[in-house]
Amino acid sequence: MKKFSLLYIIYKIFHPKVKYEKVPYVYKRTLLGQIWHTIRKWICQVWAPNCSSNGVRRLLYRMCGFKIGKGTFIGMKCYLDDMCVEKMEIGNNVTISYGVYFACHGVHQQHNKIIIKNGAYIGMRATIIAPEDIEIGEKAIVGAQTLVNKSVPSGKTAVGIPCRILD
Repeated sequence: MKKFSLLYIIYKIFHPKVKYEKVPYVYKRTLLGQIWHTIRKWICQVWAPNCSSNGVRRLLYRMCGFKIGKGTFIGMKCYLDDMCVEKMEIGNNVTISYGVYFACHGVHQQHNKIIIKNGAYIGMRATIIAPEDIEIGEKAIVGAQTLVNKSVPSGKTAVGIPCRILD
């Protein structure tokens, strides 16, 4: 049986002919769920990226549901995909430099996983997009301004747009 939230009922008042399957997911959330989503989005996009303390920044991201390991550094102005907090995992002792973007989804794309293994390094202004599940291996290096759209094996270096793996 389908649950009908207040937002769904409001949507159906203005769009009575739209079938349940075609209703945007936002309107299928509970009102409390939508309020938490809005607060989480604000924390992830405004407060955490601009916080000058790495410890507080990690705490804020964890509070929003991201899995972040011990000893991990997340630089300022990073964007962690708040639409897919359950799809992102960051291991221990990972370094994510200033301004790195993570996107678990895109237009006409499923929500895919991004897993960063222990000891990986991601250079400044890199972009990690997941057209499929992506894994950045243990102690892998992603160069600055690299576009990562495929997995990077453990101990390897990825550079370029799109990335290529160096030996």
